[in-house]
Amino acid sequence: MKTVNALGEVCPIPIVMTKNAIKEMTEAGKLEVLVDNETSVQNLMKMAKQKGYPATSEKLEEGKYHVLMDIPAGTEKEMEETETVETCPSAGQKEKRENTVVVISSGQMGNGDDELGGILIKAFTFALTQMDKLPSTMLFYNGGVKLTCEGSPLLEDLKTLEAEGVEILSCGTCLGFYGLKEKLAIGSVSNMYEIVEKQMNADRILRP
Repeated sequence: MKTVNALGEVCPIPIVMTKNAIKEMTEAGKLEVLVDNETSVQNLMKMAKQKGYPATSEKLEEGKYHVLMDIPAGTEKEMEETETVETCPSAGQKEKRENTVVVISSGQMGNGDDELGGILIKAFTFALTQMDKLPSTMLFYNGGVKLTCEGSPLLEDLKTLEAEGVEILSCGTCLGFYGLKEKLAIGSVSNMYEIVEKQMNADRILRP
């Protein structure tokens, strides 16, 4: 039995760790995933159901759960073939969606607690790096431009996305307003005309 220790990890890392472990399995067998919260358990059980893996979950002790999945033979090959088909069109890079634009206008995701919002926007950006199909552009304006500047907790994930061909644009007026023009650490400076144009021409817009 293969075990994935995702204790202490927050969404979506347990899911990513589990998918990577499945790819490494060369034959049918059981995969145990250890997590410390019920939300992760629910997410893992949902993934198993979507993939058709028989799965059970159990609370081992306070703050410790395990999800046990039966992984069929050939799963690794199927995942590799799927990824090959999806990545070929972009010459080694992950496939992009039909001009999907992600718009981030704040340093947080959603309304409510700012600390929670900061955790969520970081998790969202990391999850985006794990998608097989990536957006074409990410637009940052108003408070969102702080996420593309020095000291941002998103920089590593944004660098990963940029390396995969995702265009990262930050509003120049906003950078100036916050005194951040000299601190831009990823992507390039944009203007309102381009920001409007990108959204007008988008097939879909995501606003986390």
